[in-house]
Amino acid sequence: MFIKQIIIQGFKSYKEQTVIEPFSPKHNVIVGRNGSGKSNFFAAIRFVLSDAYTQMGREERQALLHEGSGSAVMSAYVEIIFDNSDERFPTGKDEVILRRTIGLKKDEYSLDRKNATKADVMNLLESAGFSRSNPYYIVPQGRVTTLTNMKDAERLNLLKEVAGTRVYESRRTESLKIMTETNNKRAKIDELLDYIKERLGELEEEKEELRSYQDKDKERRCLEYTIYHREQVEIGNALDNIDEQRQTGVDDTDDSRERFINGERDIARVDAEINELKQQLNFLKVDKSQLEDERKEKAKIRAKVELEVKGLSDGQSAVQQARTRYEHELQSVQGALRNREEDLLQLMPEYNAKREQEVAMKAQLDDAEAVRQRLYAKQGRNAQFRSKRERDDWLRQEMDDSYESLAKIKAVRMQTTEEVAELEKEGKRLEAEVDDLRRKFDSRGDGKQDMDRQVEIARVERDRLMDQRKELWREEAKLDSVISSAQKELDYAERMLSHTMDQNTSRGIAAVRRIKRQLNLDGVYGTLAELIEVTERYRTAVEVTAGNSLFHYVVDTDETATKVLEILQRDKLGRVTFMPLNRLRPKPGNIPNSNDAMPMLQKIQYDDRYEKALQQVFGKTIICPNLAIAAQYARSHGVNAITPDGDRSDNKGALTGGFHDPRHSRLEAMRNVSKWRGEYEAQRSRGSEIKRNLERLDQEITRAVGELQKAEQKRQQLDNSYGPLRLELKGKIDALQKTKDILKAKQRAKENIEANVKALTDQQSAHEAELSSEFKKALSNQEEAQLENLSSTVQDLRRQYSELSVSRSELEGQKSMLEVELRENLRPRLDQLKAQEFDNGEGNAGGNLKESQRELKRISQAIATVEKKLQETDDAIEQANAQVAELEQRNAETRRQQEDIAKSIERHQRRMEKSMQKKAALTKQAAECSRNIRDLGVLPEEAFGRFEKTNSNAIVKRLHKVNESLKKYSHVNKKAFEQYNNFTKQRDTLEQRREELDSSQTSIEELIGVLDQRKDEAIERTFKQVSREFADIFEKLVPAGRGRLIIQRKTDRVQGDDDDSEDERRESVENYTGVGISVSFNSKHDEQQRIQQLSGGQKSLCALALVFAIQQCDPAPFYLFDEIDANLDAQYRTAVANMLNSISDSSENGQFICTTFRPEMLL
Repeated sequence: MFIKQIIIQGFKSYKEQTVIEPFSPKHNVIVGRNGSGKSNFFAAIRFVLSDAYTQMGREERQALLHEGSGSAVMSAYVEIIFDNSDERFPTGKDEVILRRTIGLKKDEYSLDRKNATKADVMNLLESAGFSRSNPYYIVPQGRVTTLTNMKDAERLNLLKEVAGTRVYESRRTESLKIMTETNNKRAKIDELLDYIKERLGELEEEKEELRSYQDKDKERRCLEYTIYHREQVEIGNALDNIDEQRQTGVDDTDDSRERFINGERDIARVDAEINELKQQLNFLKVDKSQLEDERKEKAKIRAKVELEVKGLSDGQSAVQQARTRYEHELQSVQGALRNREEDLLQLMPEYNAKREQEVAMKAQLDDAEAVRQRLYAKQGRNAQFRSKRERDDWLRQEMDDSYESLAKIKAVRMQTTEEVAELEKEGKRLEAEVDDLRRKFDSRGDGKQDMDRQVEIARVERDRLMDQRKELWREEAKLDSVISSAQKELDYAERMLSHTMDQNTSRGIAAVRRIKRQLNLDGVYGTLAELIEVTERYRTAVEVTAGNSLFHYVVDTDETATKVLEILQRDKLGRVTFMPLNRLRPKPGNIPNSNDAMPMLQKIQYDDRYEKALQQVFGKTIICPNLAIAAQYARSHGVNAITPDGDRSDNKGALTGGFHDPRHSRLEAMRNVSKWRGEYEAQRSRGSEIKRNLERLDQEITRAVGELQKAEQKRQQLDNSYGPLRLELKGKIDALQKTKDILKAKQRAKENIEANVKALTDQQSAHEAELSSEFKKALSNQEEAQLENLSSTVQDLRRQYSELSVSRSELEGQKSMLEVELRENLRPRLDQLKAQEFDNGEGNAGGNLKESQRELKRISQAIATVEKKLQETDDAIEQANAQVAELEQRNAETRRQQEDIAKSIERHQRRMEKSMQKKAALTKQAAECSRNIRDLGVLPEEAFGRFEKTNSNAIVKRLHKVNESLKKYSHVNKKAFEQYNNFTKQRDTLEQRREELDSSQTSIEELIGVLDQRKDEAIERTFKQVSREFADIFEKLVPAGRGRLIIQRKTDRVQGDDDDSEDERRESVENYTGVGISVSFNSKHDEQQRIQQLSGGQKSLCALALVFAIQQCDPAPFYLFDEIDANLDAQYRTAVANMLNSISDSSENGQFICTTFRPEMLL
C-alpha cells in the first residue's frame, strides 16, 4: 500500500486545485525553497491522516482556508489516493480514495466518493497499520527538536506510549476506581448493619404487647367485615333488582323504539305515496285542462264542418237531376258509338276483299292489255324496218331507254316504300298515343279518386303525427316535474349521505364519479357500499364491520387508481381510498364451522368479480347471535365476531357496542342515493328520448305536410290537365286521320309504280325475246292467235273490273260515312260529355259532400276519443283523491300512535334515569363498603364464617366493647412484627451484598496485579527492542561511533559507568524514572557521552536514530518527514538519506515522503 496521488484545493497556500503525482512506492523527496509550500503540503497530509486537526474553533478553521487576493475561499479539501493492490485496506478494491473537506461550519470525510464518519476513517486507518500509539510515522517540523530537548522522564513516557501501556493504565485506573467505590459501599453496609442489629433488639421487646393487641384487633376486623359484608349483600340485591328492572325497561324501550322506527318508516312511505299521488293529480289536472282545450277546439271545427255538410246537402237534389240527364245522354252516345263501330267492323272485311279483288283484276287487265299492245307494236315494227339489223338496233335502243326508265321507277318505288313504312310507323305511334290519351281521358275519374285517396291518406298521417306530438308534449311537461322532484330527492339523499362521512371524502367520491364519466373509465366500479346488497337484518352488523371502508372505491388495477388520483391531487378535488383488485391479496380467516357462527360474506350479495375487495373487508368476520358467543369465537379462532345489533368482539379481545340508530344507516343512505340517482338518470334519459322523438316527429310532420301539399298539388295539376288533354287528343286524332289519308295516297302511288315496273319489265323481256327471234314482216300464226285471244280477254276483264269497282265504291261509301260519323260526330260528342262530367266534378270539388262527411266523421271520432280520455282522467282524479284522503287518514292515525309511543319511551327514559340515579347511589355505597373491607387488610379465615349466624344488633354491641378495649393499646407499635421482618430481610440482604463486594475486591486486586505484570513486560520488551534498533541505526548513521539507551531506576546510584544497568532486573517498572541516551561519535571504545553533553547537530542525529528505532519496532505503511535534516550538517544528512533509501529498499511496504531544501537528501 502506498500513496499514488494527492489533490489539494483551497487549503492554506493552495487556492486552485493542485494535483501531486506520481509517487514512488519507495522513497520520495519533495524539495523547495522556503515559502514554496512544502510545509503546507506536509500539513495537508496530516490534515487527512492524523489527529492534529481535531476539535478546531472557527479561527482555527479559517486559518486552514486559503487567504489571498480574489474571491474568498469558503471551503477546502485534501484528497489522498492510495494504491491498495495488496488489500491492506479491507475494502476489496485496488484503489482507496480518502478525502476531508473543511469549511467555517463543516468538517466532512468521504471514502471512495461516499460520505463517511471520522470514526469510520480512523478505524480503517488503524486496520491498515496507522497506529495511534506510535505517532512517529509522521514527523513534522520541530518534532526532532522536541525529541532532542526531551528529558529522560519524558523519553520514558514516550517509550511507554510506544509499548502500548496506555491501555493497561486505563484499565488499571478503572479497576482502582471500582475498588474505591466498593470500599465506600462496604462502609455504608457496615453502618446499616449496626443500625439494624440495634433496631431488632428494640423490636423484640414490643412483639409481646403487639400480640395481645393483634388478638383484639382481629376480632374487631371480623366484626366489621361481617357488618360490611351484610350491607354489601343487601346493596348487591338492590342493584340486581334495578338491573332486572332496567333490562326489562330496556327491552320494552327497544320494542317501543323499534315500533317507533317502523312507524317513522310507515309515515315516510305513506308521505312518499301521498307526494306521488299528488304529483299524479297535478299531471291529471294538466291533462284534463289540455283535453278540455282540445275538445273545445275540435267542437268548433265540427260545427264548421256540420255547416258545410248542411249546405252541400241542400244543393244535392239539383245536382242529382243534372247528373241523371247527363248519364242518360252519355249512355245514348256510347250506345250509338258502339253500334257504328260494330257496323264498321262488319263492313271492313267485305270492303277489303272487294278491294283486293279489284286490285287483282286490275293487274290482270293491265297485263293482258300490255301483251296486246306489245303484239301490236311488234306488228308495226315488222313493217317499219327493212332488215333485222335495223330492228335489232332499235330494240337495243328501246331496251336501254327501258333500263333507264326502270331504274328511275325502281328508285321512286324504293322511296315510296320507305315513306309508306314511315307513315305506317307514324300511324301506329299516333294510334297508340290516341289510345293512351283515350284511356287517360276515360280513367280520369279513377285518377281523381286515387288522388283524393292519396290526399286523404296524407292528411290522416299528418293528423296522426300531430296527435303523437301532442302526447309527447304532455309527457314532456309531466317529465319536467318528475325530473325536478327526482333531483330534489337525489340532492336530499346525497346530503344525508355526506353527513355520514367527512367532507373531503364526499367531495372525492363525487369527483371520481365525474372523472369516470368524462374519461369513460370502465375499470372504476364504485364504492364498496354501492357494490353490495344486504338485508335489513344484517345491515347494522355490516356497517359496523366495514366502517369507513364502505366508501373505499373499488377499481380494476392500480394504474386506473393512479390515473384518477393524479387528477384528484392536481385539482385538489378531495380524498378517496382506492381498492385496486389486482393488488389485493386477502388472507383467508379461520372461520368456525358452526350453526351459531355465520360468515358475514354469506349474508352479502355481490358480484363475483369484486370478491377480493369483499374478502379484504369482511373475510375475517362472523355473525353470532349474542356478544358472549362472539367473544368466545373471537378468542378461540382469532376472528372478528359481531352480533346483528352491532356489538363487536375483535381478535384482540376488545369489546365494542351500543345503540345504532337504523335511521342513520350508511348503507340505507347509499341505497337511497343509488335509487334516486338511477331514477334521475332514467327520467333524464327518457326526457332526452322524448326530445329526440319530438325532433323526429317534427321532421316527420314536416315531411307529412310536404307530402300532403304534394298530393294536393298533384290533384290540382290533374284537375288542370284535362282541358289540355282534350285538345291534345283532338290534335292527335286529326294528325292520325291526316296520316292515314297520306298513307292511302302513298299506297295507291306505290301500286301504280309497281304496275309500271311490271309493265317495263315485261316489255324488256319481250324486246329481248324479239331480239333473239328472226326478222319477219308479219306476226307468226301463234302470235296472231294470241292477239285475237287477248282482245276478247281484255274485254271480259274490263267488264269484270267495272263491276268490282262499282261494288267496291259502294262499300267504300258506306265505310266513309261510318268513319265520318264516328270521327266528326259521335266521338267528339262523347269527349264533350266526359269533359262536361269532369267540369262538373271540378266545379264541386270544394264542396264535396262525401269528403265533408268523412271529415265530420273523423272530427266526431276525435271528440269521442277526447271525451273518453276526459272521463278516464276524471275517474283517475277522483280515485287519486280518494287514495290521498285514505293515506292521509292512515298517516294521521300512525302519527297519533307515534305520539303515544314517544310518550311511552319518554316515561321509560324518566324511570330509567331515576333507576340510574338510585343505582349510582347504591354503587357508591357498594364501593364504600368494598373500600372499608379493603381497609381491614388481610382477614383471617375465621372472619368469613365466625359471626355468620349472629344477630346484627349483637354484632354491633360486641364491636363497641372491642373498640373500648383497643383504646388501652393506643401506644403500641402496630407495625412491630412487620418492621422486625423487614429489618431481618434487610440484614440478610446487606450481609449477602457485603460478601459479594469482598469477592469483587479480591478479583479487582488480582486484575491490577495482572495488568501491572503485563505492562512491565510490555515496557521491558519495547525497551529492549527499541534499544537494540537504536544501537544498530546509530551505528549505520555514525559508523565510527556507538550509541545505546539507558533505563534509569529510583534505586540506582549516580554512577559514571552504567554498563550493566540494562541487565539488572527489578520487580516493578514503577522504579523506572527515565530513559537516557549515551553515545560516542569518535570510537566504539571511548567513554560515551550523555545527550545533554552533545552539540545541537549531534542531538538531532540521536533524536532521528530514536525515531527510526521506534519506527522499526512498530512499522507503518508509509512515513512522512518534514525537514528532519534541518539541524544536520552535510555528512549526517547524507547518512540519513542513505538510511532512508536502505530502509525503503529493504521494506516490502514502506513508502517515505520527505520534504527538504538540502541536496544531500536527493541521493
